[in-house]
Formats: sequence, C-alpha cells, structure tokens
Amino acid sequence: MNNHLSLRSGNPVLRSNTFIGRHTEVNTGTMTIMGTVNKTALCLLLLMTTAIFVWNLSPTDPRTTMFMLIGVFGGLIAALITAFRQHLAPYTTPIYALLEGLALGGISKFFETMYPGIVNQAVFLTFGTLAALLLAYRSGLIKPTENFKLGIAAATGGIFFIYLISFILSFFGINIPLIHSNSNFGILFSFGVVVIAALNLVLDFDFIEEGAERGAPQYMEWFGAFGLLVTLIWLYLEILHLLAKLQSRR
Repeated sequence: MNNHLSLRSGNPVLRSNTFIGRHTEVNTGTMTIMGTVNKTALCLLLLMTTAIFVWNLSPTDPRTTMFMLIGVFGGLIAALITAFRQHLAPYTTPIYALLEGLALGGISKFFETMYPGIVNQAVFLTFGTLAALLLAYRSGLIKPTENFKLGIAAATGGIFFIYLISFILSFFGINIPLIHSNSNFGILFSFGVVVIAALNLVLDFDFIEEGAERGAPQYMEWFGAFGLLVTLIWLYLEILHLLAKLQSRR
C-alpha cells in the first residue's frame, strides 16, 4: 500500500498528510469507523448540553454574552491545539465540543429572538443534510474523486479568504454588503457557502474511512470526530445565516 495519503480534504483540520507517519503503538488499538461515530455522537451530546444551558438564559442576561464569548475564543484555542497536536485529541475534542456549545447556544438564542422558529429549522436542515450526504456517500451516489476533493478544498479556501478579508475590513468600518445583505446576490452567496460546507461532509466521511483502512492509532478517532464536528458547526451557522436572510425579506 502506498505510504502517502492521496486524500484531499476541504476541512482545514483534516489535512492530506494527517495519517503519514502515524503508526499504531503497542496495545493502543487502531482507528475504526464505528469508534469515530461513537465519539462524534458523544461530542454532539456534550455540545448540546452546554448549548441548552446558555439557550435557557435570557437574551438580556449578561451571562449569555459572556458564555458565548468564552465559547467562541475558548473553542478557537481548543481547535488550534487539536489541529496541531492530534495526539491530544482525546482530551481537547470534548473540551472543544463543550466550548462550542456555549457559543452556539448564545448565537442561536439571539437569532431565535429575532426570527422565532429559525433555530429548529436550522437544526433540522443540518442533521437532514448530514443524513442525506452520508446515505449518498455510502451508496456510491457521490464519489469523492481527486478532482472533486481538490475543487471543494479550493472553494473552501476561497470562502475562508473572503471571510478573512471581510473580518479585517470590519475593523476599519468597511462592510461588504453583497455578502452579508439579504439581496439576491447575498442570498445566492450564502446558499453557495451552505452547499460547499455540506460537501465538506463527504470529504470528512472519506477521510475517516481511509484513516480506518490505514490502521491509524485509536486516538485518531477523536481527531476524526473533531474534524466532522468542525464541519457540522460551520454548516449549521451557514444555514442559520441563510435562513435569517430569507426571513428578513418577509
């Protein structure tokens, strides 16, 4: 078997060389798909626990904003540590899930206050998309070819670059209305981002499957769960943003 992964993942934390040089240590076990699924489910449970905690706070309660900011910046730190120190994933991934729950609970609460019912729609669409793409991947309807992977990775990088430029310009009071507005172009842009985020799930499935086939160390199950969690959170936020744009036009 070739010692180098041919896999390209659009997910920035699931890089093409993640499994290179990672050999199973004695008595540590190997990565499995079911193990990764179980750890992903546990992380989602942890995320929902802290999200519900913040969700139950009043939008005007200062703790809501405080917990949300702790989740945003704490989650970013945990994500960076996990991305660059994969062997710490069994510890940092659950922490990341808990912190992201704080962030998503606060963000969701604010969106729900503006547009009642929007959060339930976003959650349903996120998990519906996950189920549909998993079925399409397992049935072979969607085949993650090298060109497909490269295209999604390039599109994801482009979106990240646009968001980064928008974030930097915001410090100078410059806004990019075509991206954030509820105009036809703004809605089309958000829809395109949702599609790219969803297709990243296919790359994550393929990445996890190949890691299991290559007999990666068991701690990589946590890292695979982390990568999948990153994509799901991104997808949920983009769907929430798109729904908010659509509802603001009514």
